[in-house]
Amino acid sequence: MKDIIKPIAVLAGICLVVTALLAYINMITSPIITKAEEDAAAQARAEVLSEADDFEKLDAELPEGVTEAYKATNGAGYVFMLSTKGYGGEIKLICGIKSDGSIEQTKTLSHMETSGIGSKVVDNESDYRKQYPGKTADDYNTVDAVTGATISSKAYQKAIAAAFEAYDTVKEAK
Repeated sequence: MKDIIKPIAVLAGICLVVTALLAYINMITSPIITKAEEDAAAQARAEVLSEADDFEKLDAELPEGVTEAYKATNGAGYVFMLSTKGYGGEIKLICGIKSDGSIEQTKTLSHMETSGIGSKVVDNESDYRKQYPGKTADDYNTVDAVTGATISSKAYQKAIAAAFEAYDTVKEAK
């Protein structure tokens, strides 16, 4: 009996020590990670709506695919955090729509698209993404899809459609 209990007690002790260390490390690093994520999101907002001086998070009923909405405090426009399902998985992007209703910029935050094909759609230096600045709700769907990446192209376009839907919602809620 002693041969069975001693190894179990040692293993349990090791597990408790490791768990306590992991909890302590998480407690220390969690605020740092959260701050870094908030800083990255603020930088992305400033990139897609450059004329904004600061942003105010909006608490509005948002359409499917829009996770957050921000209003520029100086009236320059709105920024929308978007999520859509592409070919390889979730695509997270951000879209800045100026107060005149045109897109200033879009930026991909993360994606799981196939390298080389689907990534041609979501890459921040892609020709596909560069078609969106200046587009409005009337002509955003006139962009050329990437050959071989139709699902990813349609998913990106669906997210932009959700951004325009959210834009109409928050603009009317003034």
